[in-house]
Amino acid sequence: MPRKNEGAVVEFQERVVAINRVSKVVKGGKRFRFAVLVVVGDGATQVGTGIGKAKEIAEAVRKGIEKAKKNMVRVRHAGSTIPHPVVGEFGAARVLLKPCPEGTGVIAGGVVRAIMELGGVKDVVTKVTGRTANAINIAHATLEAIKITRTEDEIMKLRGLVGDEAAEEATAEKAVIGE
Repeated sequence: MPRKNEGAVVEFQERVVAINRVSKVVKGGKRFRFAVLVVVGDGATQVGTGIGKAKEIAEAVRKGIEKAKKNMVRVRHAGSTIPHPVVGEFGAARVLLKPCPEGTGVIAGGVVRAIMELGGVKDVVTKVTGRTANAINIAHATLEAIKITRTEDEIMKLRGLVGDEAAEEATAEKAVIGE
């Protein structure tokens, strides 16, 4: 689905990550409905998730895509990876995202892989911890982790450092880290 973004048309990719069939017992038997988790991204800087619920899978997917486009998050990059290690939490789900060297690829499973790939991250190592295997909570935890990442420039701006001060502090931090 194309979307206009400051004059340019952005083509979004969609991926259905999880389908959950739920039933309601009524007098005449069982009524089935579907809940579908969809990930939508432009493959470069934006990604979002949405849950659609309906009696048919196709309708649930359509609703999930609409919701995902309304809940887009900007993914910050440092080359082909993320700027720093980060942990996102949602409910009982915890997701660790770690940057890695170019050429490593996306080392992730299921939901996290879809979010990273559609967000344009090419090299990252992830680990899902916590006490849940719920795809929806894992997706929310991953988006929380993406939201709290910051680039080096953003951190320096938050600290109130500009120009030479920022370069000196960055050099000092790299010396402490051992790079």
